Amino acid sequence: MIGWILALIMGGIIGWLASIVMKTDAQQGIFLNIVVGCVGSILGRWLLGGWLAGGRLRDNIFDPMTLLTAFIGAVILLAVVNLVRRGRLR
Repeated sequence: MIGWILALIMGGIIGWLASIVMKTDAQQGIFLNIVVGCVGSILGRWLLGGWLAGGRLRDNIFDPMTLLTAFIGAVILLAVVNLVRRGRLR
């Protein structure tokens, strides 16, 4: 149970940081930040194939490579959403 709560908190932080980088922070609330962070971590794991995170994305959520993988996935997710919604990366 505590692992899920930490994953949601870290997902929110990662999603918030990615939204700042992609300049969509004013459009998102905390719920969307959590969703972007969590889905971004899954996307990052899928795209990078566990290579960047050493193949163990869920072992330690505070591992820097796991956080980097999640952040890269969240930025890619926001870029794709911006491309679909606006026709540009922003």
